[in-house]
Amino acid sequence: MIFLPFIVINLLKHDFRWALALFVLAGLSDGLDGLLARTLHQQTLLGQYLDPIADKLLMSTMFLVLSIEQRALVPWKYTIVVFSRDISILLVSGVLFMIAGLRDFRPSIFGKANTFAQVAAIFFVLLFLVEPIVLVHIATKVFLQATFIFTILSAVHYALLVQYRLHQHVAPRALKP
Repeated sequence: MIFLPFIVINLLKHDFRWALALFVLAGLSDGLDGLLARTLHQQTLLGQYLDPIADKLLMSTMFLVLSIEQRALVPWKYTIVVFSRDISILLVSGVLFMIAGLRDFRPSIFGKANTFAQVAAIFFVLLFLVEPIVLVHIATKVFLQATFIFTILSAVHYALLVQYRLHQHVAPRALKP
């Protein structure tokens, strides 16, 4: 999250090289942080909640700023789908935690594919702003389409999974006399 304001500042200044460098650095530091936490057995409950929130904040902000600044590269439909899914997941998770005490919201394979597609899409958009070559433009389009598809798939999968987990959580209580 520390990198986010500096990435946005550089995007708004149209200093795309620095924005790209900071975006890559943010990704590397996030990956290293997760690897160290797992390797050193330093995972915490707070970290398990904050890390995905920080990731969603970074990606959502990047889509928003790039849609405002670079509409031709990131059309609004992608940003709206990304925001809608992330806000829905955060709201549903919060409600289910408060009402039913459900806490297990590990990402599914579709969620991981979605995250990968989003990161790749943003990376290629930034790279295209630095090096506007045809192959990078094609990669940008491919990963934006993948983001759209995986965002919808992961949202549907998440809804079905939450319904199943909620049913499993409520069913044993219903059986008690």
